[in-house]
Amino acid sequence: MLTKKENLLETLHGGQPDRYVNSFEPFELFLDPIIMGIGGFAYTMKPGDTEVNGWGVTVCYPMGAPGPFPVHDQEHVILKDVTKWKEVIKAPKIVYSDEEWADTKAQIEKVDRNDKLVTTFIAPGIFEKLHYFMSMQDMLMNFYEEPEAVHELIDFLADWELEYCKELIKHMKPDAIFHHDDWGSQLSTFISPEMFEEFILPAYKKVYGYCKEQGCIIVHHSDSFAATLVPAMIEMGIDIWQGAMSTNNIPELIKQYYGKITFMGGIDNGIVDRHDWTREKIAKEVERVCRENGTAYFIPGLTMGGPGSTYEGVYEAVTEEIDRMSQIMFAK
Repeated sequence: MLTKKENLLETLHGGQPDRYVNSFEPFELFLDPIIMGIGGFAYTMKPGDTEVNGWGVTVCYPMGAPGPFPVHDQEHVILKDVTKWKEVIKAPKIVYSDEEWADTKAQIEKVDRNDKLVTTFIAPGIFEKLHYFMSMQDMLMNFYEEPEAVHELIDFLADWELEYCKELIKHMKPDAIFHHDDWGSQLSTFISPEMFEEFILPAYKKVYGYCKEQGCIIVHHSDSFAATLVPAMIEMGIDIWQGAMSTNNIPELIKQYYGKITFMGGIDNGIVDRHDWTREKIAKEVERVCRENGTAYFIPGLTMGGPGSTYEGVYEAVTEEIDRMSQIMFAK
């Protein structure tokens, strides 16, 4: 039987996996001092919390929501004029002492790297930071009305992320980078593929290009429709698109981009991660997803951006059903 890491690599490289990679099982996720210092995301907050993150953005975690969101009323939006971003946007601290890294390194040393991949967690991504600063509506308008300023701000954020990744790789020597950046709704991307290629693709080619040079597997989370962005994902170096919703027609994407990228998800949280969930509903959905998408370049799992669920017990039930389907789909 292959280790979790071996089974993942066989899946990514078109080899002979002996079962499904089951959700996040091969990834040992770590929160580093940098992201913890910035704060304002699901792992530093609990439902009902409101806090100001290291970028100066007020973030609220509503009760019953799957995660926190930036507060965008007139009082709290920090970048009201994108042309003045240099006066407003100040990058958080990146460099931490060896002492501040000691706990993370001690945890990493306990990982069996033959079985699991030491994985960093980065959130929010470059696109999300833009709308954290400005609000979604103003950000999308600025792509059209102030493209030069938006280009400058994206370049600044890409350079900051590059330095961030250099610190992660220096201290953690990760096997994988798990990076969040939502690029669409359930049915469409937020910007056109042409605009995405102009503004966003170059930034990620810089960041992901460096990480891949250091030997990292790139896992990108976007629980959305993003089928039209897959060519750009491949160009920027993404190995696994995590969060691929069923609205993307994943079987067709696997056929079209076979061998170039692996799709992870297919089990939409909106369908199974509900207050009225049942084991029967989850079993039915997991079976449908596994049979429709097959076993090549596909990792079944919830579309949520991490090993968990909004409602207690859902994630565990999904992983158990994936194990059941592995016995069926990989039967010799």
